[in-house]
Amino acid sequence: MTYDVTAVRACFPALREGAAHFDGPGGSQVPEAVAEAVAGALRAAVSNRGAETAAERRADGIVTEARRAMADLLGATPGGVVFGRSMTQLTYDMARALAKEWHPGDEVVVTTLDHDANIRPWTQAAEARGVTVRWADFDPESGELDVGAIANLLTERTRLVAVTAASNLLGTRPDIPAIAERVHGAGALLYVDGVHLTPHSLVDVGRLGADFYACSPYKFLGPHLGVLAADPGLLESVRPDKLLPSSDAVPERFELGTLPYELLAGTTAAVDFLAGLVPGEGTRRERLTGSMAALEEHERVMLDRLDAGLAEIAGVTSYGAASRRRTPTTLFSVGHVRPADAYRFLAERGVNAPASSFYALECSRRLGLGDTGALRAGIAPYTDESDVDRLLKGVHELAGEAVRPEPA
Repeated sequence: MTYDVTAVRACFPALREGAAHFDGPGGSQVPEAVAEAVAGALRAAVSNRGAETAAERRADGIVTEARRAMADLLGATPGGVVFGRSMTQLTYDMARALAKEWHPGDEVVVTTLDHDANIRPWTQAAEARGVTVRWADFDPESGELDVGAIANLLTERTRLVAVTAASNLLGTRPDIPAIAERVHGAGALLYVDGVHLTPHSLVDVGRLGADFYACSPYKFLGPHLGVLAADPGLLESVRPDKLLPSSDAVPERFELGTLPYELLAGTTAAVDFLAGLVPGEGTRRERLTGSMAALEEHERVMLDRLDAGLAEIAGVTSYGAASRRRTPTTLFSVGHVRPADAYRFLAERGVNAPASSFYALECSRRLGLGDTGALRAGIAPYTDESDVDRLLKGVHELAGEAVRPEPA
């Protein structure tokens, strides 16, 4: 199916400001349909969930439909979809809940490739319980995280492995199914950070082998909140801290306080928008399958154009271009220009390509970039060739400025 990026772009009011957005890995722009869904929920009568009044039924329907939408997007079960303020908050909550069953001498595995939101909750929970933390390292030259890097750390005392499905800094996509096979063979659980994968590729939690899969709708055209997907039976075995009168049912026992109905309505709209990126028929999951395949191909073409252009600019250094699959994300620096100055230079030209470690602190340090990081350019569903060319033009100008001799 043909991906019509012009038609897609027309759905995003924010693009009328004129900037070329490569800041999607930190949060995507939002289509009109999502904004309208959020506003519609705020305008309507809603109450606490229930079945007696129209307002109660409306609130309940919003939650139910959002669970179904996220289940369709992730290949998960609606009853195993948990909503929270953010992926970080959900991961901290799950780490505290799971750690109740950990004992001194137990072990958890984290990786240097991950965003800190899939590192610190686990290392801090481990420290509180006297549990050993083992670190799996990635290859800074290729950006790859080999399955063996994790498999070699597994023992009979391993309780959980936390790993990203795609690096938010480099785009690297580890072989999660192969990792899952080794983790489960050791009798451990696998917690997957899917924040950076979900916007770019069709996800099937079951095929990945993830026991827990966390993501963020605001990275895939939706509102700011977090989502955790797991098998409802597994969630039944986890006992989080909660208020005494709040529901003990799954998944509600993991959702603290009243859910943000307007954001859930926007999340459903975002999933529906993704399902309609290209014409198609069938169930929402079937339409998502076609749309995400077309999106992945479009983004690959844009990434190839960007990578090829950057490779032709003297002074540009790209980091960790994984030899296997990666999301459409490029991390690079320009000569000896400070990343913050390069970011500012591009922003003044209407190109949003921020510079940072982007909370992937261990990864940035391992690459030799310290806590400062580098420039990151992420392709999104609304990225077109003119955006890529504007970024390349800006980088070319920046590289020229970087080598210009000082006046005598």
